[in-house]
Amino acid sequence: METIIGRQEELLRLRKLAESKRSSFVAVYGRRRVGKTFLIRNAFPSFDFHITGMANVNTATQLANFHIALKRYDAQFADRPLATSWLEAFTRLTEVLEAKKNGKKIIFLDELPWLDTAGSGFLPALEHFWNSWASARTDILLIVCGSAASWIINKLLNSRGGLHNRVTDRILLQPFTLKECEQFFISRGAVFDRYQIVQLYMVMGGIPFYLSQIDPKLSTAQNIDRLCFMQSGVLRTEFDNLYHSLFQKAERHIQIIEALSTKTKGLSREDLLKASKMPNGGGTTRILRELEESHFIRKYRAFGKKDKNSIYQLTDFYSFFYLRWIRGVDTYSQHYWVSQLDTPNQNIWAGYAFEQVCLEHINQIKRGLSIAGMKTEISSWFGKTETAGAQIDLLIDRADRVINICEMKFSIDAIAMTKSYAEDLKKKIRVFKEVTKTRKAVHLILLTTFGIISNNYSDTLVQNELKMDALFD
Repeated sequence: METIIGRQEELLRLRKLAESKRSSFVAVYGRRRVGKTFLIRNAFPSFDFHITGMANVNTATQLANFHIALKRYDAQFADRPLATSWLEAFTRLTEVLEAKKNGKKIIFLDELPWLDTAGSGFLPALEHFWNSWASARTDILLIVCGSAASWIINKLLNSRGGLHNRVTDRILLQPFTLKECEQFFISRGAVFDRYQIVQLYMVMGGIPFYLSQIDPKLSTAQNIDRLCFMQSGVLRTEFDNLYHSLFQKAERHIQIIEALSTKTKGLSREDLLKASKMPNGGGTTRILRELEESHFIRKYRAFGKKDKNSIYQLTDFYSFFYLRWIRGVDTYSQHYWVSQLDTPNQNIWAGYAFEQVCLEHINQIKRGLSIAGMKTEISSWFGKTETAGAQIDLLIDRADRVINICEMKFSIDAIAMTKSYAEDLKKKIRVFKEVTKTRKAVHLILLTTFGIISNNYSDTLVQNELKMDALFD
């Protein structure tokens, strides 16, 4: 099997559960294409039972699929008729497992939501299997996963039925970090420098499947054209497949995503409901929770505000790129993105996307500032006085009574701070201090791709600078 990149913490957790002296029910979930199945298959060389649910088939076909899987692990089922219900199917699974030798018995149910066809009785049978048999033993490791995030979250993790609080462990698989992307490309013999990797991340994030489609023989811009703007491009048609595979009635989730894509700084719940034309109720709360748990949006608290004033922001790089660029292109072209290089629209997009890359790597930023072990609160801020207003996208409020105002700039070269830019930053700091009335020290951090050129403006204003290399730590 292909060598796995990163995922060391998740692998360690799974292998420790296999060695534990109790039975475990583990749910692995995350967005489509993030590598859930690949992780589980790398964690264990073999399974005592494994099945992958089938998409868009009826219950009889799912039960036939289950029967075929049983035959792979116990030949006695070759001559037995198909189970006529999920309760009978899981009863047969207990027969297979009880016949196994001593030791942990590892069961992997992949694409679990697809097994739960309408009216099939699958979920009650799974509940019965776990509650009446598996949980009473000490040698069962049941691992389930699936890309249908809404099913996993609502029917498994937040179940109010027989599986309530039965999932003993959950693993939300996150996209790759920049460092893991770099390791991924190196493992494939692709020679991309860190600036190019950041550019690719701004388009597709750290999604392993998307990264696997990169042709190392082409430039970054050529790869973006090939994947996003040519007729056969994988990412040209991925958007609808992505959301409909993850969420039931995905149109409502897409409404939220579309609304957030128009406001890069994020929206309050009230403003988001207006922009998306969604009702203010429990259904919308559930949709927001599903999007947040699946790593599509971020909910964060503005500095000095309570949770009820939280801001929602789109964080999925591909979704933002699709809505800003791909969806609006009516013709197919192998040179569209190349033709947009260094245009005002692309520069505006790149500036925002780089900010999001930084926000996805807060831990790396803290290490770069030598405060990795310090208690901090991360937030954004907007405020105004009678004469001026200011927006700060990243504030790090530190336990040592220092507040870092982080300014993030994407550029192909080192940045030379001008008089006007310095005045703008001074105003931002002045407004922040005046409105918040903070007594803490306020330090300006400049985070750029290639650093800043030292001059009188930067030397007197910037307390610390970080280059994009810090994001790869």
